[in-house]
Amino acid sequence: MGLSNLLASAGWGLWVDPLRNQLFQTMTELGKQLVELHLLQSLLLSQPKAKYPIVGTDKVEMRKYEEKTGRVFINSQQYFEGIPKEVWEYRIGGYQVLDRWLKDRKGRSLSPDDVEHYLKVITAIKQTINLQRKIDEIYPGVEESLMPLSM
Repeated sequence: MGLSNLLASAGWGLWVDPLRNQLFQTMTELGKQLVELHLLQSLLLSQPKAKYPIVGTDKVEMRKYEEKTGRVFINSQQYFEGIPKEVWEYRIGGYQVLDRWLKDRKGRSLSPDDVEHYLKVITAIKQTINLQRKIDEIYPGVEESLMPLSM
């Protein structure tokens, strides 16, 4: 029996502030979406935000980002495109995610699965940035809704 059921059965009314409940539900949903993105299990990843348009050797010989075109070159002819600067520069644990992923594959040819994975990571980062903005917008309401603890 849950606490709310126990309190209700004892005759104690349980009142939930609708604003707090809505904020909690919203933050819970945003958190769930972040988890799905970071595990690369989100349905949003089925529609990549970037492309890998040029056929070639797929060999990672360089990691060169061109802000003007939103392209990340892996060799003199091939690139991923549609990558905003904020996505290219996104860091987790001090590492620039997209650059680090390519650096770890320098000298190798990317498989079709590697390309698909990288496109998903790009999309996951873009969606993460969007979700972080939403969280930042509503978080002041979360702080305002906190009840002080009495000792």
